[in-house]
Amino acid sequence: MTDTYVASIDQGTTGTRFMVFDHSGSVVANAYEQHEQIYPEPGWVEHDPMEIWENTKEVVTRGLDEAGVDPGQLEAIGITNQRETTIVWDKETGKPVYNALVWQDRRTTDRVEEIQEEDKVEMIRGKTGLECDAYFSATKVEWILDNADPIKVQRFRPEDVRDRAEAGELLMGTIDTWLIYKLTGNHITDVSNASRTMLYNIHDLDWDHELLDEFDVPRTMVPEVRPSSDEETYGSTDPDGFLGEEVPVAGALGDQQAALFGQTCFDAGDAKNTYGTGSFYLMNTGEEAVDSDNGLLTTIGFQLSDGPVQYALEGSIFITGAAIEWLEDVDLIDDPSETARLARSIDSTEGVYMVPAFTGLGAPHWDGRARGTIVGMTRGTRREHIVRATLESIAYQTRDIAEAMEADAGVETTRLRVDGGAVKNNFLCQLQSDIIQTDIARPQVDETTALGSAYAAGLAVDYWESINELRSNWKIDREFEPEMEPEGADEMYGRWDAAVERSLDWAVEGEGD
Repeated sequence: MTDTYVASIDQGTTGTRFMVFDHSGSVVANAYEQHEQIYPEPGWVEHDPMEIWENTKEVVTRGLDEAGVDPGQLEAIGITNQRETTIVWDKETGKPVYNALVWQDRRTTDRVEEIQEEDKVEMIRGKTGLECDAYFSATKVEWILDNADPIKVQRFRPEDVRDRAEAGELLMGTIDTWLIYKLTGNHITDVSNASRTMLYNIHDLDWDHELLDEFDVPRTMVPEVRPSSDEETYGSTDPDGFLGEEVPVAGALGDQQAALFGQTCFDAGDAKNTYGTGSFYLMNTGEEAVDSDNGLLTTIGFQLSDGPVQYALEGSIFITGAAIEWLEDVDLIDDPSETARLARSIDSTEGVYMVPAFTGLGAPHWDGRARGTIVGMTRGTRREHIVRATLESIAYQTRDIAEAMEADAGVETTRLRVDGGAVKNNFLCQLQSDIIQTDIARPQVDETTALGSAYAAGLAVDYWESINELRSNWKIDREFEPEMEPEGADEMYGRWDAAVERSLDWAVEGEGD
């Protein structure tokens, strides 16, 4: 095992990362490339699928070259991806008919409100475990079929996009499906990604006919659904392609489920929170799909080959790390590393609260028309107060989820495993521990999404023998314990709900909806 490895393609919201891991779970290679964020109108967010594919080839090639790893040394490749982001492409040519609609995209809010008015929300939640929201793939693929400009594809197919879909000429999928297709030629997704489309019945473990009809998505468009770690594999790379080797693609997980797997949260009650563009708090609930009464999602965590599906409860927070990026965009900071110093330079926000509802609010509020607000400012408010309020908003949103999670699952979280770019900020980790009054454990390998998909692929090809072997790989970098008294945390959190209330139902049609 000393000279063979498992690789992961981690296709995220802002860029694509390629990592290679050895048997101990240590990083052998790491390459990253950003892609363009496309904002055609307020509230619309798109990516170019072909740019993502070209970047994928670039980071794979560069990562292997820089590490001196030959493609023939790869036992398997795993894929993890920004979930819900949706692509429709031509089955024959492999060309997208439109840009990918990103999970953050809000253009289908009106369609969601139409479904709500038709009293179909509970039906959708019962089948999918999801809140009816523009966040998920169903309304995105429906929009593409109804609105993709046929002139753009006239060079190779002049027919109307929906007509071509009905004729079986188009395929749809989330980013994992797109990359599996480009790597192997096969149209496949895994159960974790399928569960995020709002088209898949998480209890029957199949595409739901009623939902496909509701969103007018032909069954011929949807991919085959396979386990997250698949010993039969999803296929292999083309030996005549860019890698020059036939490498099995054997694992796939949506990024948050991949982080759950990479954090070795294999048992019911294990929980993790990933701080990226948004934050995603997942708790493994075992083989039971726990219904939420508190605005959380019931989702599929993962499935091993020939094993039962493992479910999870999820709290999806749309904007956390992106709020720090916003501070940089508006020149309140020059670099994200500044936030800790600026926040520490003052004792409190002096009553300033920031609600980063830039793309609406996810769990537990689910308000697609909420918008970002800063409240409580006075003439004495300085940038330090706004920076600290932004970091506090991350901790408050996480407490919203933690309280909902404990109420739904009936389990108190005594230690939360964290990962993602923002957890490098020690101030934020300590603040988070204080606000939720829970120990925080940060692992040595913080790219746990990539690690999780590598684990899934490696298990499928027996690079690792069992999940028990993976547990021994998980090592703590640092733990944070609450230093604040519960009363102090409650006082800080006390007016958060009032601040959130002022952000709700703000956007009107034509203003970022």
